[in-house]
Amino acid sequence: MSNFIDLSHDFEDNMPGFKLKNEDGTITQYTAKIHPFLTHEQTKSKYKDNCSFEITEMTFQTSVGTYLDSPFHRYPDGRDISEIMIDEVILPGVVIVVRGRREFDAVGTEIVNSNLDLKGKAVLFNFGWDKYWGTEQYQSYPFISKELIKYLIKSGVKLVGVDTVNIDNFKDLTRPAHTLFLKEEIFIVENLMNLDKLYDKNFRFFAVPLKGKKVAAMPIRAFAEIL
Repeated sequence: MSNFIDLSHDFEDNMPGFKLKNEDGTITQYTAKIHPFLTHEQTKSKYKDNCSFEITEMTFQTSVGTYLDSPFHRYPDGRDISEIMIDEVILPGVVIVVRGRREFDAVGTEIVNSNLDLKGKAVLFNFGWDKYWGTEQYQSYPFISKELIKYLIKSGVKLVGVDTVNIDNFKDLTRPAHTLFLKEEIFIVENLMNLDKLYDKNFRFFAVPLKGKKVAAMPIRAFAEIL
């Protein structure tokens, strides 16, 4: 049995992403475009038919797929993705089960066991919303309340992850989770999946991004190592 559990959605052409409402009422859809830059057929002649290579080209917003937010995402003077140290995004993990919630439910501190030690950990909230990935329902999701955000900060967490499209209620334009967590350099991971496979497990969470300079967020291959 593998000691690793994949927590990332597939990164693919026309994948679903966040929908940003514009001032004029239109919607900007985040997604990825993936296509061959050079195909095997196109490269054969370059190697005199001895071999061929596929070269892929991708364009995407960095806040798409399963991804990590840096402080720069919220604050112009905050650290960007390239400035995050590897040991800051490889952390002991805890899953908190909050399944069975309705869309736009705000989850409070009552769901956290007061005896649970969260200091220095990646705290992952399992709403079970990954089952709606790729559907319109995925855009209407439960979220963590401002009360819970402040509790997590006080508890000394290092990273907070969710299996929803946004850690904040998109109707709240103050974006309290992004504002408060990133101010304290507590990183955020959105669009996780398979968190139910970590129940009652002792695990280490990996959320290492490409080292993007002046980049606010970056897709990751999030996974857990069962210890």
